[in-house]
Amino acid sequence: MSWTSDLRTAGGWIGGRFRRLGPRRADYSAMAVAPRRDIVAGLTVGVVALPLALAFGVTSGMGAGAGLITAIVAGILAAVFGGSNLQVSGPTGAMTVVLVPIIATYGANGVLVVGLLAGVILVGMAVGGMGRFVQFIPLPVIEGFTAGIAVIIALQQIPAALGVPGEGERVMAVAVDAVATWISSPQVWPVLLSVGVMVIMLAGARLKSPIPMSLVGIVLATVVAELADLPVARIGDLPRSLPLPQLPAMDMGMVRVLVVPAFAVAALAALESLLSATVADAMSGGSQRHDPDRELFGQGIANLASPLFGGIPATAAIARTAVNVRTGAHSRLAAITHSGVLVVVVLALAPVVATIPLAALAGVLLATAVRMVEVSGIRALLRATHRDAAVFAATALATVALDLVTAVILGVGIAGLLALRAMAASTTIGEIPLAEAGEPGGLPDEATYDPHIIAYRIEGSLFFGAAHEALVGLADVADLRVVILRLSRVSTLDATGATVLRDTVQQLHRRGVVVLLSGVKDPHWRVLDILGVTELIGGPEHVFPDTRTAVEHARTHVAGAAH
Repeated sequence: MSWTSDLRTAGGWIGGRFRRLGPRRADYSAMAVAPRRDIVAGLTVGVVALPLALAFGVTSGMGAGAGLITAIVAGILAAVFGGSNLQVSGPTGAMTVVLVPIIATYGANGVLVVGLLAGVILVGMAVGGMGRFVQFIPLPVIEGFTAGIAVIIALQQIPAALGVPGEGERVMAVAVDAVATWISSPQVWPVLLSVGVMVIMLAGARLKSPIPMSLVGIVLATVVAELADLPVARIGDLPRSLPLPQLPAMDMGMVRVLVVPAFAVAALAALESLLSATVADAMSGGSQRHDPDRELFGQGIANLASPLFGGIPATAAIARTAVNVRTGAHSRLAAITHSGVLVVVVLALAPVVATIPLAALAGVLLATAVRMVEVSGIRALLRATHRDAAVFAATALATVALDLVTAVILGVGIAGLLALRAMAASTTIGEIPLAEAGEPGGLPDEATYDPHIIAYRIEGSLFFGAAHEALVGLADVADLRVVILRLSRVSTLDATGATVLRDTVQQLHRRGVVVLLSGVKDPHWRVLDILGVTELIGGPEHVFPDTRTAVEHARTHVAGAAH
């Protein structure tokens, strides 16, 4: 009966979690507050998202149509089920970086299966309450990750910008081969179109133009290419209606092979979405606050649905979300409107969009890569501390040389090790004069010169990274009868610290030295008790609330031993 009751309890907990993660009445009531403002913001974001959705679809290897479908399906579902009123989701540059090697190895069907699996993983992360863990990712890791992605996106666009074919998993090698091919047979027009779109976008950003300059650049490049009948590659056929949902072909063997890439996609989607939601909250001036677990749930639902319609895995897009906030969005209606704009494009403008030169889309993404890197922020980070500079550089290089998830894990690992090293260096142990060892008022003069009693104050964290170095040599002090360890300023004590402390006490005991503890905090008392430290020193009667009492007990002990 116990296992059935446990199963029932677990089922009730999971059901409760799903109910908490679902849409709420407040989400829909917010749409009625300022609908006109939300619709205007959604129209603006839709115009901005169009060239990006096309470009990211092409870059992923799945085609421009897949990018549009992703922006529509994921945009609507993430807006309805997500945890932020301001997020705009769809295909992103970071996600295409992960998808390129997947499509090179497993093909288009492999990308669809990975998207489905990633959706399941994201929903599981939401149910497990893992949304809050993104706050533990250090800023240098995020900045290095972003800079590395910008470099990869730029490298991916070189073949299209030069007008030469280029496909493969190793973006650096593909870019070098594309440059070599172009030098042997240069084509001027693709380069001019790419550079022209890029210049228009960057100039518009500098001038803070309210008009989406990416769309202006795309339109101008397309008009020039059409009027001059330029020999450049175009987007080609696009879907003229939304496809019916269909499961991709899969079997258990394929699922086992693709589950590791799916975890990478899910981790990236979670990271980018939660960071984007945090940025949106900050841009709203504190009027909005996202729910991280609901955001993971919404991204999971979006990634479950997108592959069924032929789309690629999606995540929240920081750039489009920022445009959404700046143009006055207040509720999810803006993100839903953005997807509606793209639906109109599919239904009514597909033939026109099909004539856009691929070189123009390359220019859009090259400008996007440039704008992703905030030089002033990176310069400040590099000048802050050597530790931050090392973490930033390691994460950025790993992003380019390895893969995004490995880079984040490596960056967080290096940051953690360096932080532990700094924490260990801050842990000190020093002798304190007996006149200062007690509470304010000191001790009688005759206690201050007792050569057989010594008191040490341990400050900082006594944990696995610092315990041995802090306590080494403590047991080697000569001609002692009593050692008092003052622990009131120990902020952290773990099992390793307590074990090293126990070994130190044992060495002192072999020399006949009594060890007393003072100022032990309640959480630390439990650790010391479980690992046998309190029993080893002689029980609770050798643990004192303050050092003054411990010194008086030590004087009594020394006097008794002499007698």
